[in-house]
Formats: sequence, C-alpha cells, structure tokens
Amino acid sequence: MKYYLAVDIGASSGRHILAHMEDGRIVLEEVYRFYNGMEDKDGHKIWNAEKLFEDILEGMKKCKEIGKIPVTMGIDTWGVDFCLLDKDDKRIGNLVAYRDDRTAGMDEEVYKIISEDELYERTGIQKAIFNTIYQLMALKTKEPEKLKEARTLLMVPDYFHFLLTGVRKQEYTNASTTQLLDAKTGEWDHELIKKLGFPDELFGELSMPGTVVGPLKREIAEKIGFDLKVVLPATHDTGSAVMSVPCTEENTLYISSGTWSLMGCELPEANCSKEAKNANFTNEGGYQKRYRFLKNIMGLWMIQSVKKEFEAGFDYPGKNKDDDYSFANLCDRAKEETIDSIVAANDGRFLNPESMVKEIQNACREGGMQVPVTPWEIARVIYRSLAKCYKETTEEIEKITGKKFDSVNIVGGGSNAVYLNELTAAETGRAVNAGPGEATAIGNIGAQMLSDGVFSDLSEFRKCVYQSFGVIKY
Repeated sequence: MKYYLAVDIGASSGRHILAHMEDGRIVLEEVYRFYNGMEDKDGHKIWNAEKLFEDILEGMKKCKEIGKIPVTMGIDTWGVDFCLLDKDDKRIGNLVAYRDDRTAGMDEEVYKIISEDELYERTGIQKAIFNTIYQLMALKTKEPEKLKEARTLLMVPDYFHFLLTGVRKQEYTNASTTQLLDAKTGEWDHELIKKLGFPDELFGELSMPGTVVGPLKREIAEKIGFDLKVVLPATHDTGSAVMSVPCTEENTLYISSGTWSLMGCELPEANCSKEAKNANFTNEGGYQKRYRFLKNIMGLWMIQSVKKEFEAGFDYPGKNKDDDYSFANLCDRAKEETIDSIVAANDGRFLNPESMVKEIQNACREGGMQVPVTPWEIARVIYRSLAKCYKETTEEIEKITGKKFDSVNIVGGGSNAVYLNELTAAETGRAVNAGPGEATAIGNIGAQMLSDGVFSDLSEFRKCVYQSFGVIKY
C-alpha cells in the first residue's frame, strides 16, 4: 500500500492527512491536527514558525506510530507571507503575518514608482494591502538592513520544505500571490522587481507543482524514524483546492468556500483588462500554469465570527442555555427564519469588526431594513447576503470573459452548508454541485499522485475525485 501525506496549514489550524488508493478510489485519513494562530512579538503580528515546524514533524511521527509511512509528502498554506534567509541560510527576523499593520501606506510608496493600473496590467493580481509587494516595500522603507542582508526569499510552505530537505525551491502558485510575477509569462517580473528596488537575487527559478524537492535531511529522517520524498503540491491552498474541483467541463465556475469564498473559473491566459481590475478580480497561478481568475468574497468568516460571539455569551431575546451554535444548527435554523434583510457581504466593514453581530445589525439599521437579533436571523442575513454576492460575481465573470457558465462547483468546508448551497442555486440560476469538503488536502495529494504516475493528467485525477467523494447536486 502506497501512502501520500498532505500537510495542510491554515490561519487557525493545520492537519496531516494520509491518502491511498483503494478499488480505484482515493481514501483519506486524518492522522494529526494542530493549532495555528497569529501572535504578537516585537511589535508585529507573527506566525510561530518554530512551533509550526515542530507540529509538522509531530504529525510525520504519527504516521510512523500507526505503521503507515508515506512515500511522498507536501505542504500547502495561505499565500503572500514569506521569510528571508541570509548567506548562511539562517532566517532573518520573524515570520510576519499578513494582518500585521506594517503595510499601512505602502501602496502609496509603490504607486510612486509604478501606477496601480500598470501594476495590474503587468501582474493581473488584485490589490490587497497585505500582498507581498507591499510587505517588501515596508521592509525596504522601514528595515532596509534586512533586505540588504537577505540572499533568498521563501514563501511559507517553501520555507518549511527547505527546513525538511535543505533544498530551496520557489513554487509557482504561491509565488503568484506576491504581485511580482509577469502575468503573460508566469515568471518573475525582474524589470518590475528592480524598478521597485528589491534585491533581484531573491527571486530565482520557479518550480511547478509536482516537482520533487528531495529526500529529508538525515537529522530530520532520524528524528521522525523514516525517509520520504518531498514533492511540491500547489503550495497556495486555493491552488490545491481548485485542483480537486471534480469537474472536467470548461463551463463550470468554482467556489473554494472557507473563511474566504474564492469564486472564479480557470483560464488558459490571464485577463488583465481594466474591466477585470475595476471588478477586483485576480489572476492567480494554478496547476500547469492555468490561471485561476477569481474574486475574493468575505465568505464564512462572517458566520465564524458571530458563532464565536454567541458562544462567548452574546445576549439576545429568547436566549436559552441549551442553544446550539454549531455551524450545522445555525444553517438549519436560518432556513426557518423569514427576515429578508441583506447586507453587502464584501464591504470592508466586515473584514475585522470589533463585533460582527453589531456590525451586521448596524448595516441593516443604516439600510432601513429589519434588524436581526437572534443567532438564526443573523445567520439567515449572512447566508442570503453571500448568495447574492455569488450571483453578482457570476454575472461579472460572464461579462468580463464573454463565456457562459452552466454550473457552480463548491468545494471546501462551506460545501457542507446545505442552506447556503440551496440559496446559491436559486440566486445564480445555475446547478450547484457541492463537494468535496477536504478539497485542499485532496488537491495537495493529487499533485503528489500525478508526480508519482498514479494519474496520467489532471482530468483523470478530477474524475477520480468525483468517483471517490461524489458531489451533492442542488
């Protein structure tokens, strides 16, 4: 039996998922889960790189304990965050997190050198103040000595792969989130990098998903009790999630539904038009240099936030000590409510409010709509608002690309939200296919299996995902 290990690390947790083939189907098994979260250190919000790496090794030891040793493994994480290595391959400073405020005002510094329109035309990446380009500008402006000392830039998963193997690789899909790639060639835009005053030597050859990084370093293999090959997945978690969309048709949209809802389609070439920029679409790198033309929508962050508030004791009329605030119950109870209020789910006011409950109530009040008060009313407002966002985004994609899409495939944790799936089908007027829920880990494993010859191409892998995990149609 051949096992493959996906290490999928998100902003709040990480997990190790083993996979093997059985009767022509992919079988998954979660073997280890660990906490992740931003910490405050030296005046910045950071990720605890040392603890995360310890957890990566602990999960690998768990594979040894249960007697299921993988032949390959790969790590995926979020995008945009990076670390710098010096001439001795030592990390320079902390692993600063994208929600840190060091990038405040750095967009203006970048636009002194290149206009926002030209930057989009070259890179195809939507503006987000936390993008790597602005993080690097913050270093150049505030801590130039760190950039001078640096010899290598590694995105978060690249850094962990380096710690495991001693081999430095810069993987393409995560590199595309830096806003420093040429959208036409899919390579680093060295002219732009030099123009911005960033050290050009930090940006080397890009590697595609499926590339073998190498075996484990001897001390790592001894520590966990076995050796294996490290293989690059699409290290940007959305890149992995989209790989596992179980549809081989070109006329389907996808939503990678989690904390964020990432809605879009796959294109053979980037769309860097003014229309795409004005609608805030991005062109991120995908498997085999496909382009993930998508929009970031606030997603389940809103429901996650109100869930926490109610669990922490937020008061409301008719509150009962036995009330169940699980996602499943919030979703089920929301369907029974009748409130018709809707908010602009993608409004920046919902990005990180002090109280999501109060922010939603204020938005409804300001719009002259009924104000939701119970968890179930608030959940209904959120789900209906997200579905309306999906409808608007569908119309934008069709207008910008000139293509028609017959269906929407929802993958990730949000694919389990039955009421939201029903609303999405009703609002968009498209068939909705929901699943698989473990999309990111499955895509990570898919790149490893493709590299190992289990599947001949992406289409064959996607067919197997459909057969292995199925979809629910709405």
